[in-house]
Amino acid sequence: MDRVFIEGLEVDTVIGAYDWERGIRQCLRLDLSFAWDNRPAAAGDDLSKALDYASVSTRILDFADKAQFQLVETFAERLAEVLMSEFQIPWLHLKLTKPGAVAAAAGVGVEIERGCR
Repeated sequence: MDRVFIEGLEVDTVIGAYDWERGIRQCLRLDLSFAWDNRPAAAGDDLSKALDYASVSTRILDFADKAQFQLVETFAERLAEVLMSEFQIPWLHLKLTKPGAVAAAAGVGVEIERGCR
Protein backbone atom coordinates (compact mmCIF):
# COMPACT_ATOMS: atom_id res chain seq x y z
CA MET A 1 0.00 0.00 0.00
CA ASP A 2 1.27 3.45 -0.91
CA ARG A 3 0.95 6.29 1.53
CA VAL A 4 0.92 10.04 1.18
CA PHE A 5 1.68 11.98 4.35
CA ILE A 6 1.54 15.44 5.87
CA GLU A 7 3.65 15.96 8.98
CA GLY A 8 3.64 18.74 11.53
CA LEU A 9 0.80 20.78 10.06
CA GLU A 10 -0.06 23.43 12.64
CA VAL A 11 -3.55 24.88 12.76
CA ASP A 12 -5.20 27.39 15.06
CA THR A 13 -8.70 26.60 16.25
CA VAL A 14 -11.15 26.96 19.10
CA ILE A 15 -10.67 23.79 21.14
CA GLY A 16 -11.21 22.97 24.79
CA ALA A 17 -13.76 22.24 27.46
CA TYR A 18 -12.92 25.05 29.88
CA ASP A 19 -14.64 28.42 29.69
CA TRP A 20 -11.35 30.29 29.22
CA GLU A 21 -10.55 28.09 26.19
CA ARG A 22 -13.79 28.93 24.41
CA GLY A 23 -12.71 32.53 23.80
CA ILE A 24 -9.25 31.89 22.38
CA ARG A 25 -7.65 30.05 19.50
CA GLN A 26 -5.12 27.33 20.27
CA CYS A 27 -2.55 25.54 18.16
CA LEU A 28 -2.97 21.88 17.21
CA ARG A 29 -0.26 19.88 15.43
CA LEU A 30 -1.42 17.28 12.91
CA ASP A 31 0.42 14.34 11.41
CA LEU A 32 -1.54 12.49 8.75
CA SER A 33 -0.95 9.48 6.55
CA PHE A 34 -3.29 8.47 3.72
CA ALA A 35 -3.60 5.29 1.69
CA TRP A 36 -3.32 6.21 -1.97
CA ASP A 37 -2.35 4.24 -5.07
CA ASN A 38 0.45 6.37 -6.51
CA ARG A 39 1.00 4.20 -9.60
CA PRO A 40 -1.54 5.92 -11.90
CA ALA A 41 -0.10 9.36 -11.14
CA ALA A 42 3.48 8.17 -11.50
CA ALA A 43 2.83 6.30 -14.76
CA GLY A 44 1.89 9.48 -16.59
CA ASP A 45 3.46 12.06 -14.27
CA ASP A 46 -0.16 13.23 -13.86
CA LEU A 47 -1.02 15.48 -10.90
CA SER A 48 -4.75 14.94 -11.48
CA LYS A 49 -4.32 11.28 -10.43
CA ALA A 50 -2.26 12.07 -7.32
CA LEU A 51 -3.56 12.91 -3.89
CA ASP A 52 -2.95 16.65 -3.90
CA TYR A 53 -1.48 17.21 -0.45
CA ALA A 54 -1.53 20.99 -0.97
CA SER A 55 -5.31 20.88 -1.48
CA VAL A 56 -5.71 18.53 1.47
CA SER A 57 -3.65 20.88 3.66
CA THR A 58 -5.71 23.88 2.57
CA ARG A 59 -8.92 22.00 3.41
CA ILE A 60 -7.57 21.11 6.86
CA LEU A 61 -6.67 24.75 7.55
CA ASP A 62 -10.16 25.85 6.48
CA PHE A 63 -11.79 23.17 8.65
CA ALA A 64 -9.74 24.22 11.69
CA ASP A 65 -10.50 27.89 11.11
CA LYS A 66 -14.26 27.24 11.34
CA ALA A 67 -14.21 24.47 13.99
CA GLN A 68 -15.30 24.99 17.59
CA PHE A 69 -15.10 21.73 19.53
CA GLN A 70 -14.57 20.94 23.18
CA LEU A 71 -12.74 17.67 22.57
CA VAL A 72 -9.72 16.86 20.43
CA GLU A 73 -11.45 13.52 19.83
CA THR A 74 -14.34 15.29 18.12
CA PHE A 75 -12.00 17.46 16.04
CA ALA A 76 -10.09 14.37 14.86
CA GLU A 77 -13.22 12.36 14.05
CA ARG A 78 -14.94 15.15 12.11
CA LEU A 79 -11.79 16.03 10.20
CA ALA A 80 -11.28 12.39 9.20
CA GLU A 81 -14.87 12.23 7.92
CA VAL A 82 -14.43 15.40 5.86
CA LEU A 83 -11.13 14.35 4.28
CA MET A 84 -12.22 10.82 3.45
CA SER A 85 -15.45 12.05 1.90
CA GLU A 86 -14.16 15.03 -0.06
CA PHE A 87 -10.93 13.45 -1.36
CA GLN A 88 -12.13 9.82 -1.67
CA ILE A 89 -9.39 8.65 0.69
CA PRO A 90 -9.89 4.94 1.52
CA TRP A 91 -7.82 4.94 4.75
CA LEU A 92 -6.13 7.48 6.96
CA HIS A 93 -4.12 7.69 10.14
CA LEU A 94 -4.36 10.97 12.05
CA LYS A 95 -2.27 12.01 15.03
CA LEU A 96 -3.50 15.18 16.70
CA THR A 97 -1.32 16.85 19.34
CA LYS A 98 -2.40 19.71 21.60
CA PRO A 99 0.86 21.29 22.76
CA GLY A 100 0.90 22.86 26.21
CA ALA A 101 -2.32 21.24 27.42
CA VAL A 102 -0.41 19.54 30.25
CA ALA A 103 2.41 21.63 31.69
CA ALA A 104 4.82 18.73 32.17
CA ALA A 105 4.23 17.26 28.68
CA ALA A 106 5.31 18.42 25.25
CA GLY A 107 1.80 17.64 24.09
CA VAL A 108 -1.23 15.42 24.53
CA GLY A 109 -3.77 14.22 22.02
CA VAL A 110 -5.24 11.33 20.09
CA GLU A 111 -4.42 9.03 17.20
CA ILE A 112 -7.11 7.48 15.03
CA GLU A 113 -7.24 5.24 11.97
CA ARG A 114 -10.30 5.15 9.76
CA GLY A 115 -11.20 3.24 6.61
CA CYS A 116 -9.71 0.18 4.94
CA ARG A 117 -6.11 -0.26 3.88
